[in-house]
Amino acid sequence: MQNYTSCVSILVLLLCIVCSPAVVGQLPPVPFPAENPPTEEKRVLGKILFWDEQLSSDDTVACGTCHRGSAGGADPRLGSHPGSDGLFGTSDDTIGSPGVARADLAGIPLLDSLFDFDVQVTGRSAQPVIGAQWAPEMFWDGRASGTFIDPQTGLVSIASGGALESQAVGPLLSDVEMAFEGRTWDDLVTKMEMVLPLALGTDLPADVAAILVGGTDYPSLFDAAFGSPEITAERIAFAIATYERTLVPDQTPFDLGTLTPQQEAGFNFFNSNVMVCRNCHVPPLFTDNQFYNIGLRPSDEDLGRYNVTGDVGHRGRFKTPTLRNVGLRPAQMHVGWVMDVQDSIDYYNAPAWPAVDLVTGHTQFTAEQNQIPIPGTPPGAAPIYNDIFVPTQSQPVVIDFLTNGLTDPRVANETFPFDRPTLQSELPALVQFVRGDCNTDGVHDLSDAISVLIVLFPTPVPPTMDCEDACDGNDDGAIDLADVIGVLSWIFESPAIPLPAPTNCGPDPTTAESLECSVYPNCP
Repeated sequence: MQNYTSCVSILVLLLCIVCSPAVVGQLPPVPFPAENPPTEEKRVLGKILFWDEQLSSDDTVACGTCHRGSAGGADPRLGSHPGSDGLFGTSDDTIGSPGVARADLAGIPLLDSLFDFDVQVTGRSAQPVIGAQWAPEMFWDGRASGTFIDPQTGLVSIASGGALESQAVGPLLSDVEMAFEGRTWDDLVTKMEMVLPLALGTDLPADVAAILVGGTDYPSLFDAAFGSPEITAERIAFAIATYERTLVPDQTPFDLGTLTPQQEAGFNFFNSNVMVCRNCHVPPLFTDNQFYNIGLRPSDEDLGRYNVTGDVGHRGRFKTPTLRNVGLRPAQMHVGWVMDVQDSIDYYNAPAWPAVDLVTGHTQFTAEQNQIPIPGTPPGAAPIYNDIFVPTQSQPVVIDFLTNGLTDPRVANETFPFDRPTLQSELPALVQFVRGDCNTDGVHDLSDAISVLIVLFPTPVPPTMDCEDACDGNDDGAIDLADVIGVLSWIFESPAIPLPAPTNCGPDPTTAESLECSVYPNCP
């Protein structure tokens, strides 16, 4: 089968290059459920919610942390999960998204059997949220259905077409992704009523900055979007889903008819009857949003769709991902360790287990592998995924088409509507230090006062300062005699200048000053 496919594929490729007409794609209209009609106020609120790290229990994870435009709507961070055997470094390991460290509701760290006290990682890679507007179910296994059930009331909020809403409420209470254990919707709402929206974000997009000018709070934003200030799970989901439905990646070369001749050849080859890629990755969405077992790993390691339906025929099945913006995504397929388009092709070219491709290390577990969905083919007559073979000569044009021809530059460059704030978690970690310990030896003594004086009255060669902030004992943004007096007051416990004794390690809370701290050896 593979030899025949290879020969015919080369012929098709040559014909594609010689006589391919201009290719233009067009996405269908975005469906909006009647129960959640779009408004601009709701869209902007959804954008704020999507990018606010304060929606997580520890202020480190936003929805957008795992779904960034520059990564094709997926996660640029790659975390290791030990897989079903619970052991790192074995063949069932997967690449997922880092979430939160395990902790109880009060934030007290808890020992996790897999990750100890470190950040936990999801067992599957993050699916792209960009282009998910047309999916009838969300998540790799489709557990977020089109019927959206309000998680607070248990009532149906959207009868059909609400998969984005169903998905949006999942991570917010997940004690792996965003929440401390035992978190409730009341806990989240109470926090949102107290914080300023996007207080941790910087470089706010223009539409967001215009709304938040003057310190607008969340109740006011919900009032503008829904007519009253109440914050509920349903309204959070409605706003986030409304924002996500505006993320339409329709400015790719494929959409605009600007594919290069090589990319057109790649599309025509991809779309040919010889290559069955398009049977699952159906243009123009480049997905059919159905579920298949392509044999990445044995089904017992992750039952996939079976966990949702209970149908034994769904063992190991996962949803077809869109190939739009696939060239931006660092982790392909649900296992995450297929790294790019070339690696995906290498997987489909791999032999069936127990044989292994000695170059790529890939193999296909065919025991429960699906047949390829070919219209008009009788059951049992269609080839399985192991029968796909992309010849070496054909790969460059296919890769060029998928990697570049399906990339929307607005997504890649994170420009409107794919623009976003800079997250606090993206900023360099602030060095911790003990304030007043100017010579960075870990204790307060006379040498610290002398060190401050040396800074103020340097010898012809100014001293090298690794942590200027530590010399600023009173945290006024300047190193001066008041810092000398402060250090002496701490040493001799003088009440003359009642400054708090800085005995604890911590970062500088006033980063707007010119003082910096690059190295402090006596803090974690």
